[in-house]
Amino acid sequence: MEPDQQEILDIFTRTRALLRGHFVLRSGLHSGHYFQCAQVCQRMDAVERLAELLVAKVRRLGIKADTVLAPAMGGLVIGQEFARQARARYLFAEKENDVLVLRRGFALAPGETVLVLEDVVTRGGRVNECLEIVRRAGGQAVGIAMLVDRSAGSARFAVPAVSLLELSFPTYAADALPPELAALPVEKPGS
Repeated sequence: MEPDQQEILDIFTRTRALLRGHFVLRSGLHSGHYFQCAQVCQRMDAVERLAELLVAKVRRLGIKADTVLAPAMGGLVIGQEFARQARARYLFAEKENDVLVLRRGFALAPGETVLVLEDVVTRGGRVNECLEIVRRAGGQAVGIAMLVDRSAGSARFAVPAVSLLELSFPTYAADALPPELAALPVEKPGS
């Protein structure tokens, strides 16, 4: 475990972003852990510290970007704080007809360097949508930063990616629950 890992886990636990129990995930699978990053985003002291750690990690990799692009909703708060600390421009993408797009007059210039920032990545769908926005605009995606990589490194992208934590919790079909999980009351916290 990296030196900052325990501090990061403590922040997520203290803010109730990382929960233990019996949860039904959006996929319908069951898990003994649930990650709701919106909980940590209520505490600006925690957001500030997580962004500080993430900015440092991105800089150690030599990734520099003019602009930070975050998908709404998950990446909004951490994306803005990251951009503030990195002294970068900040944009967010939002859904329109079930597809992420730039709205509100936001635009990227050809050749503009962009870091995509997300709170939690499981399969990387929203990150890939943001990468496509950058590509279509003629920008240059230079990296991806995320608070939590729930894929434990299995989500792959065309540019370097960095996370504060890599977590992969076991999931189970409803008819294949381990006895200790089946004994707990079920919660469906939503995404």
